[in-house]
Amino acid sequence: MPDDTTAPLWTPGHDRVAAARITAFRRHAERACGRDLPDYDALWEWSVTDLEGFWRAVWEFFGLDRRSGFDRVLGADHMPGAKWFTGSTVNAAEQLLRPGDPEATAVIGTDESGAVVRWTRQRLRDETAALAGTLTDVGVRPGDVVVGYLPNIPETVAAFLATAALGATWSCVGQDYAGDAAIDRFAQLEPTVLVTATGYHFGGRRHDRRPEIAVLQAGLASLAETIVVSRLGLDAGGRGRDWTDATTHASDLEPVGVGFDHPLWVLFSSGTTGLPKGLVHSHGGILLESLKQLGLHWDLGERDRLFWYTSPSWVMWNLLTAALALGTSIVCYDGSPTYPGPGAMWDLVADHEVTFFGTSPGYLQACEVAGVDPWSGRDLGALRSMGSTGSPLAPGTHRWATRALPDVPVWSLSGGTDVATGFVAGAPIVPVWPGELSVRCLGVALEAWDEEGHRVPDGEVGELVVTRPMPSMPVRLWNDPEGSRYRETYFSTYADAWRQGDWITVTPRGSVVIHGRSDSTLNRHGVRMGSADIYAAVDTVPGVLESLVVGAEQQDGGYWMPLFVVLDDGHHLDEELAALITRRIRERTSARHVPDEVIAVPGIPHTRTGKKLEVPVKRLLQGAALGEVANPASVDDPALLQVFADLASERLGGAG
Repeated sequence: MPDDTTAPLWTPGHDRVAAARITAFRRHAERACGRDLPDYDALWEWSVTDLEGFWRAVWEFFGLDRRSGFDRVLGADHMPGAKWFTGSTVNAAEQLLRPGDPEATAVIGTDESGAVVRWTRQRLRDETAALAGTLTDVGVRPGDVVVGYLPNIPETVAAFLATAALGATWSCVGQDYAGDAAIDRFAQLEPTVLVTATGYHFGGRRHDRRPEIAVLQAGLASLAETIVVSRLGLDAGGRGRDWTDATTHASDLEPVGVGFDHPLWVLFSSGTTGLPKGLVHSHGGILLESLKQLGLHWDLGERDRLFWYTSPSWVMWNLLTAALALGTSIVCYDGSPTYPGPGAMWDLVADHEVTFFGTSPGYLQACEVAGVDPWSGRDLGALRSMGSTGSPLAPGTHRWATRALPDVPVWSLSGGTDVATGFVAGAPIVPVWPGELSVRCLGVALEAWDEEGHRVPDGEVGELVVTRPMPSMPVRLWNDPEGSRYRETYFSTYADAWRQGDWITVTPRGSVVIHGRSDSTLNRHGVRMGSADIYAAVDTVPGVLESLVVGAEQQDGGYWMPLFVVLDDGHHLDEELAALITRRIRERTSARHVPDEVIAVPGIPHTRTGKKLEVPVKRLLQGAALGEVANPASVDDPALLQVFADLASERLGGAG
């Protein structure tokens, strides 16, 4: 439980508050609603009690009213099935390609080789227009699907924009996915066109993906065309039409006006335990939510440059690209975050004068453990803000990042692929506290509920729920015509509230603490505990690189709560280190949090977006077969699951 007396890590100064876009929006909102909104808390309260007034204000503040009118802001106020901005006509690509200085930088592309390409706004528009012309020529029409099997390069941005401009639907995965794993996702969509590249960089190696392209082409019978970006000195080899050829002929670009709910893209769930679910998001919902999140919470504008380390497989790539709608330039990086060393990302931040850097708690912790000084040999003077997401940011690592960058707010963010945005985040007018997410996002009616569906008091633990609709909630799931899977996924626990599956505390000051996934909650002797609290304690132990804790109900009625640790070179799990780990957990949490056993393992398995596989490991320890708990294609290192399967087999006496 956070301490109300804890000093903030960062407090915004008067100038920062005055210059923040959210301050201008607050004044706009006051005029719109005819009442005083003196601080963030008042603004948030208004935003979730007067949804129509709030989202109308966002629509007007960002100039969307100059492009289209509408009949009603919220034609149907219920979940699922809310209808937003009925009667409006939008196109997300039009806003992302909005007019501006044609010579201003739009996209910087770089990779592990150090090569850099810069696309101006004019070049981005030209590449997009030419590709849209080619897609039209091969028969792509509104409602068709174009898929990308691509690294994080400027061409990926243009391919998405060209698809969206035509009213077609985009979906993409990074090239770290094997061809069969990509087919698991793309075959559901029956795409008309595949856009791909010959290879990608990672960890000092160049990865030739032409064999995987052949697998995709063989497995996607609906394809009418393949367009290939030649990279790494590898040509397309007859596997499709070269990107250069597909973008040679100049073409006018007139984005197709579509309804607010028209499909923009399909994002996929991790697919850890079954066929990945396709989440269909709309043009209008994503555009409106992105302007709010990136413009008001991240405070981005035309003078900013955003670099978020990500892959096209992860929703953060979609948010990175959406920043173009605010005139922000973006950095696309193809490679490992720690090659050739843990300071690699700080080099990019300095070299490209990044003003907003986004990363993960894992990367920040790796820098902390390695003793990286972000400022050493680098000029980070342009950096104004940082974001961290993917898992809870431990208080200790949060403090380290702030000590390393004392004038930069480090905002911990949490949301989901499900809504393509954050539920909780930071704001440039609110302080930052260690290990906490500063605010519930505007327009997000977030509460913590108990098992009976009642809001728990501030300071207590409950399920993260959203009680009012959000524009970026999926309009549907793919191949779910009756909506039954949609309701089962988000509304089976509480019929009238969206359940995200996170276990949280809303603090008395309005910030939020994420304790971990509620489906992997530790429940010892009837007391529920979050794994994130244990990880935060273990992260302070020298020599421990990473940990994973699960609580497994046993067939004899017992409860086994082991802690698995990955140790740095030169460290061994002896009695002294095990005692230090358990002592640190007891001191920083409680005696109930102390594991039954500490076990050293060679690594921790994750999803491809970096989330620890707590539930699959728990199921293995309960005797489930390896093939039942996870799809190997969705795991970063499938061999690690075998390690846990072997441990389970030994413990269960050979069963499982």
